[in-house]
Amino acid sequence: MKIFLDTANLEAIRKFNDMGLLDGITTNPSLMSKEGGDPKKVMEEITKIIKGDVSLEVVSTQYSGMIEEGKRLRQYGENVIVKVPMTPDGLKACKYLSSQGIPVNVTLVFSPNQALLAAKSGAKYVSPFIGRLDDVGQDGMSLIQDIKKIFDNYNFGTQILVASIRHPMHVVEAAKIGAHVVTLPPAVLDKMLQHPLTDIGLENFLSDWKKLKAGI
Repeated sequence: MKIFLDTANLEAIRKFNDMGLLDGITTNPSLMSKEGGDPKKVMEEITKIIKGDVSLEVVSTQYSGMIEEGKRLRQYGENVIVKVPMTPDGLKACKYLSSQGIPVNVTLVFSPNQALLAAKSGAKYVSPFIGRLDDVGQDGMSLIQDIKKIFDNYNFGTQILVASIRHPMHVVEAAKIGAHVVTLPPAVLDKMLQHPLTDIGLENFLSDWKKLKAGI
């Protein structure tokens, strides 16, 4: 399973990329706003750091604006994936951009029907938001199961990019289902690295080594 980082924070991107953990990046206007600075420079730097796919999101809600933005975003690099919303105009833009060789990530997906339509429009990625479904009392992970079954039934090439990850168990559950990608906030990826028994074991190893050295 591929791991993308869901952020526009360059420090976090470099940190995890240096560990060899990142297969790509997803961003959105909210994440860009959170980091501040010049978004153009941030997007340019991200596409330089990351060799894998980088999803950059349009802000237009109209077809013509999405096409214009999508072409402009693609100029940041050949690894740029244009992210469009799951709307009629978004799917129309997905179809056009995909036909022009510009890969698309359809975002804000909350139902199997939406995922199916995004795949039929030619999306490279479909991004179901499981955490937001959990927040309103629905089972986000069951959505991933449904999408995976539908895509397998019809051999869609569209990849399931699980978004709105809240905790490490979401990652485990998505991996068991067979989702292609998860995109994580830095805090969740940090938690995946940690386990109290690892810390205890390392502490014991070092303590024993000090005792051994003292006896030499």
